[in-house]
Amino acid sequence: MNTNEIKNILKDASIEELRSLIPQFEGDSRSGVKKLVESAEKRIQAYEDEVKRTYEMKAYERKYDRCQYICGIDEVGRGPLAGPVVAAAVILPKDVDIYYLNDSKQLSKKKREELYDEIMEKAVAVGIGFADEKRIDEINILQADYEAMRSALSQLSVQPDILLNDAVTIPYVDIPQEAIIKGDAKSVSIAAASIVAKVTRDRYMVKMDEKYPGYDFARNKGYGSAQHMEALKKFGPCEIHRRTFIRNICSTTSDLAK
Repeated sequence: MNTNEIKNILKDASIEELRSLIPQFEGDSRSGVKKLVESAEKRIQAYEDEVKRTYEMKAYERKYDRCQYICGIDEVGRGPLAGPVVAAAVILPKDVDIYYLNDSKQLSKKKREELYDEIMEKAVAVGIGFADEKRIDEINILQADYEAMRSALSQLSVQPDILLNDAVTIPYVDIPQEAIIKGDAKSVSIAAASIVAKVTRDRYMVKMDEKYPGYDFARNKGYGSAQHMEALKKFGPCEIHRRTFIRNICSTTSDLAK
């Protein structure tokens, strides 16, 4: 068997298949084959590291193992100048392992999209809540955050027994809660919620870019990028800008009234 044939076999093999294939090739003296075997061994090690990391990220889920439904909650969109804040509430099955879950900001767009699909397919229940820019201006961003989270909870098809929240305790909620600092990197449930919220909001802002061209929403997602700031100064705000966030950029009354 030549090196290219071995390469194709190892490339298409699952982790379990690799474990059985490596002994067949590790005695091969060809330098190309040795490199392929080393690469396969690294792939297995990376997988094992991820299995361990995922197990560690289920520590809070194990803590509340007596609960039937453990719900992770997170939000995105506190900082942008435009668009809504979006919260997600996710209940994962206890026996499921979804690898590579993490704080959504630590993942590539491609990986977030892949994980979003897997979460939506495997989750027991998912709820998504929005608080738009007008509501943010009306009640402030923190209260809008809480409102979006409560809305996400109301969309769930089952009642959670415990809420695992990223850093906050949500007021006016009767369900027991635990606030976990940097929870989206410490709990698979919160990480899943972070990803769902991020992908949902990003997709919304891409649509807003089509409706309000010129602000570069598809790329900046409403955050204050250089092009976004220049567009604000040139065109003034559009309908989805948060007036309370742009007072120092669009200082005139006529601009803010748009």
